[in-house]
Amino acid sequence: MRILLLGKNGQVGWELQRSLAPLGELIALDRHSSQYCGDLSRLDDLADTVRLTQPDVIVNAAAHTAVDKAESEATLARTLNALAPGVLAFEAAKIGAWLVHYSTDYVFDGSGEKPWIETDVTGPLSVYGTSKLEGERLIAQHTPQHLIFRTSWVYAARGGNFAKTMLRLAQEREQLTVINDQFGAPTGADLIADITAHAIRQVFKNTSDNKVDDKALAGTYHLVAGGCTTWFDYAKHVIAQAPKVQPAIKIKADEVEPVPSSAFPTAATRPHNSRLDTGKLQAAFGLTLPDWQLGVDRMLAETL
Repeated sequence: MRILLLGKNGQVGWELQRSLAPLGELIALDRHSSQYCGDLSRLDDLADTVRLTQPDVIVNAAAHTAVDKAESEATLARTLNALAPGVLAFEAAKIGAWLVHYSTDYVFDGSGEKPWIETDVTGPLSVYGTSKLEGERLIAQHTPQHLIFRTSWVYAARGGNFAKTMLRLAQEREQLTVINDQFGAPTGADLIADITAHAIRQVFKNTSDNKVDDKALAGTYHLVAGGCTTWFDYAKHVIAQAPKVQPAIKIKADEVEPVPSSAFPTAATRPHNSRLDTGKLQAAFGLTLPDWQLGVDRMLAETL
């Protein structure tokens, strides 16, 4: 199997380099790659890359993910998040390749309290969400052989993340204020990468064994860790757990205050309800998704 990975140095892309390597030949690119084009803004060159590499699977982990910046960069966000995935899907269809792509809870309007299922009506509140939703639709339009994983609240041990920021502030300040009216599940990039590899293997195993139609597993899936929390409770968990992992850490903050989203105005509107129902994913691929605390605790153990 030949796999073309785009966005190799992002949070998810970095973990995908590890999880996809055992599946076959991996061609991993970022926007600075020279032999082939991994820059999603260069649509013609991107198409040429697919034609030249002739992959069996394209995994697109690249995107415009600066949510607030996207409000003032709508054209660029649309190119990276919608038009480029559309090009990848179109070229994948021509060579019979599968396309794996990542989307977001931002395609929903964040209303209500129930976890969103894949068939719920979408209603993005931001340029970012709108561009990601258009990307989903272009992929579905151009190729039936696709897997779209919607995820949210993604973190990784590598680079910065919310937990590291909270720990730094908790060591510097006596009081913290953290948003308490947004609900979701912190989801590790390593978990996303491992499930992606499992899904790809399952798709190709079913095809080779002639067990099912080769497109039976295609479609959109919600992929997040188990459970639900708020940014406030997430921060409290991290601050409580860190000294257990690393006793040398000295927490200065003796109070964490919950505040509404309005206390921290942003250019892009955040959804209040980012809960995603993963029942479809678990049933289709025979998986059990661990609670979010397990992944966060593991990340803390790795980084502290």
